Amino acid sequence: MGILSNTVSFLQYQVVGELPPGEPAEWAAPLLAKNAFVAIDNSSEESSSGWASLDDPQRVDFSENRDFFRPPYLSFSLRRDQRRVPAAVLRQHLERAEEEFLAAHPGLQRAPKDKREELRENVKGALLARTLPTPSLYDAVWDIERGILTFTGTNGKIAEIFEGHFRQTFDGLRLVALHPVARAREVIPEALRPVLDKENKATTDAVLEQIQENTWLGADFLRWLLARTVSGRSNFQVRRDGPAAQKENFIAFLDNRLLLAAGPQRVAVAGPQDHYREPRIALETGKEIAEATIFMEKGEDAWKTTLKGEQFLFRSFKAPSVKLEKDDITDEQSEREAIFYERMHVLAEGLQLFDSLLADFLEERLADDWPRRNQEMQEVLGLDREDEPNE
Repeated sequence: MGILSNTVSFLQYQVVGELPPGEPAEWAAPLLAKNAFVAIDNSSEESSSGWASLDDPQRVDFSENRDFFRPPYLSFSLRRDQRRVPAAVLRQHLERAEEEFLAAHPGLQRAPKDKREELRENVKGALLARTLPTPSLYDAVWDIERGILTFTGTNGKIAEIFEGHFRQTFDGLRLVALHPVARAREVIPEALRPVLDKENKATTDAVLEQIQENTWLGADFLRWLLARTVSGRSNFQVRRDGPAAQKENFIAFLDNRLLLAAGPQRVAVAGPQDHYREPRIALETGKEIAEATIFMEKGEDAWKTTLKGEQFLFRSFKAPSVKLEKDDITDEQSEREAIFYERMHVLAEGLQLFDSLLADFLEERLADDWPRRNQEMQEVLGLDREDEPNE
């Protein structure tokens, strides 16, 4: 689902590097157009990837600034068209081609290896030419002022393709995944950063190592929120900048779906929870919460998302529906812009609530008395073991 849908999965990046001089629309337009999507409908190319308009994937010229620059956001889509030939179909046609080759060369018992490769390429090319490409779209919204880019392609391969296209398009800029430790640094006070650095188990800034060596952060955060949920302490206050007012009250809790894991062993708990008996049993056997659905409510508005704790991927992030007063919209372009800004508003507010939760957790997790608080949390969850779960 796209970024404008009520429910969307996404990850976030920090954009690192110095922006080109001038207005964003002026320097971004030629760069996006130069690396725009090229159709392969009338060719036998297997795949093609490039930039397209977020509003209309058929538009790839970026000639109208309003199509892709809505201050402070640059918005565009990665369009990837790909042809696929089913393995069984390819095998059937390849066998027929080999039979024809052997019939023309009666002295051979089987086609030589290099000939088989040639036949395979020819057959595959012919089949691809007869197959329509299937388009896929992944939206990117880049907040130029904050240096944060939100991308809806959570698949590892697609994210890698996107990062490569971005690097090729915007020379001198690079994307750094907003992994748990990086996000934690963004939400805590300056005074706590040295403490977080000490807790950081990674020895380099490499994103993969930062993720793999710091799974404790996501696991402890979700276990902390479960303890708050079980004890009925689900009231929080907004403490991060964003659309919602500072110190505004909201509710947050875990429910509906939890995935607990210890190595290859996994336990999935689905459906509304009462006493959270199954998750607590799984925790007692040494498992940690790897994914969980977080509900957040402020007034009449509600958000929910399934958070993957290892990487802080937001899956099925559902925000309040965007509703517009039609009388206030003068034309189609203005309507698209109004929907875009409203959608960015509700997404930003939901992330503001999430970051406020994370800030609350880190204030406890990085405090000197964390062992005592952790023991209290263990007791709330009814866990007998007293050792640190991430040690």
